[in-house]
Amino acid sequence: MIVPEPITQEAVLASRSRRIAAMLYELLLLIGVVGGGVLLPWIVVGVVRHVTPPGWLLWVHLFAVLALYFVWHWRRRGATLAMKTWKLRILSADGHPPSWGQCWLRFLLAWPSVGTGVGILWSWFDPDGLFLHDRLAKTRIVQWDWKVG
Repeated sequence: MIVPEPITQEAVLASRSRRIAAMLYELLLLIGVVGGGVLLPWIVVGVVRHVTPPGWLLWVHLFAVLALYFVWHWRRRGATLAMKTWKLRILSADGHPPSWGQCWLRFLLAWPSVGTGVGILWSWFDPDGLFLHDRLAKTRIVQWDWKVG
């Protein structure tokens, strides 16, 4: 079992602009995740088996690959590659690494929160500047020096 690394430094909430920049960079990196985890297997199945699975199966597969990517990275290290690049990390509200439940809840809530823009707009009214899905999942995105912790 992989346990997230311990918290050894003071956590400072990340700025809204830094979190949005990391989200945009994440979209770029997801091209590789979706290409390798979704499109490549579908191309192989189509070429080898000469069959096209139903469209709904593609959506389920895409959702599963994205869920595994985000939840596994958030739980394992507290950050995806894009978040590490921007020196960000997810912590629970109490300052510890997020639980599996918090990671899954955050992932599921992020879709409507970010997809509609409501979660980002929420951050301008939230007392701590948190996105709506972070507030509901009881998580925080903090600035993090990966060399220290």
